[in-house]
Amino acid sequence: MAFRDLLAGVEEVDEQISVNHDMLEHSKSIGHKAVMFNQIEGTGELRSALNVLARDRLCSIFEITPGELIDILAWAMDNPEEPVVIEKEDAPVFENTQKTVDLTSIPIPWHYPEDRGRYQSASVIIAQYGGVRNMSFHRQFLRDANNCVSRFVPRHLRTMTDNARANGDEIDIAVVNGPDATVLLAAAMSFTHDLDELTVAAALHQRLHGKPLELVTLSNGVQVPADSEYAMEARITLRDDDEGPYVDITGTVDDVRQEPVIEYHAVHHRDAAIFHALIPAEVEHRTLMGLPRAPTIKSAVNEVVPCTDVYLTDGGSGWLSAVVSIEPQNEGDGIKAIHAALNGHRSMKQVTIVDTDIDCSNPVRVEWALMTRWQPDRNTVILSDQKGSSLDPSRGVDGLTSKIGIDATLPPGVDRSPYESVL
Repeated sequence: MAFRDLLAGVEEVDEQISVNHDMLEHSKSIGHKAVMFNQIEGTGELRSALNVLARDRLCSIFEITPGELIDILAWAMDNPEEPVVIEKEDAPVFENTQKTVDLTSIPIPWHYPEDRGRYQSASVIIAQYGGVRNMSFHRQFLRDANNCVSRFVPRHLRTMTDNARANGDEIDIAVVNGPDATVLLAAAMSFTHDLDELTVAAALHQRLHGKPLELVTLSNGVQVPADSEYAMEARITLRDDDEGPYVDITGTVDDVRQEPVIEYHAVHHRDAAIFHALIPAEVEHRTLMGLPRAPTIKSAVNEVVPCTDVYLTDGGSGWLSAVVSIEPQNEGDGIKAIHAALNGHRSMKQVTIVDTDIDCSNPVRVEWALMTRWQPDRNTVILSDQKGSSLDPSRGVDGLTSKIGIDATLPPGVDRSPYESVL
């Protein structure tokens, strides 16, 4: 299943729109539902789609429950497998190649007026250096026709880039837009060791689609998913330039920094390619931030009490707050689950523990559980001087924050009838 196969049934917009702000404005007008734009000024037959990757939509497409999706993500981390490499003539992404690289002719959007300009926010960078391959998301400001400036947060690719620069080396990369959902989910994962994200994607692809993930090799030696909408050949240079401001996951504006310049050398794309134009701080951004963290939270909680679901909340920007559903076995299991969940995702600032009859993704039902099952003075954990997330603007100058855990579960063996809703 390619990225375009995820778009069955989405709203299609045939009137002409601009890359400057129109996509965001239309998305707002329809409540940020999945949508595809078929006529974009200055891009010919190229199209764009957004709001495609939402948790409930993915579960519906794959015909699985949210809890099953979390378990499958966890399984893929533990069972990576090698993708299959095919020839260029068999790869849909090679249906077209720009004669002269011109990133401005691609429907890369300028969503928020507060942003520096047009940004790739859903494109994935695949980098190889020192025998290690990494695939990860990094926003890229469209500086000119063949250069972007990309924000590298202090994770794997930043370390790889710093090591290469220390040796005076540039890094050959591929920039991929619109690969299969399994590739996007794997690219959003983070690991404590050098695990090739494409092998995790291959495991997900086999499990969810029943067939291997196919890669194709670009002329610079980097391999990419063969049915991606776009595969672009580039390199991380030794040059830096201004990046930002940019509206980040919390909806706040991130700073201007000096960040690496990426120089593009070739752009390949499918016929009538569909550019994935993720809106920062909206549903897809929260999904790709939060959903890959759910397996680590669920695994940590399962160590102390059976856990059935984890939802990184919209109000917590898919990162800072979660609701966790458990099956309490003993008195105090809810409190144990709080500590385990916070350890499972150390950037989290708040966690709410609920019973399995509460839909984790429904904020009304979660608040109902709080109001009918939670006593603040005895079912609350507050931790001080904790390492906070860099995405939390309220953290201290030393990077520390406080955290809260709320236990809204019923004790095992209690008469549940007074606590159950007929709604």
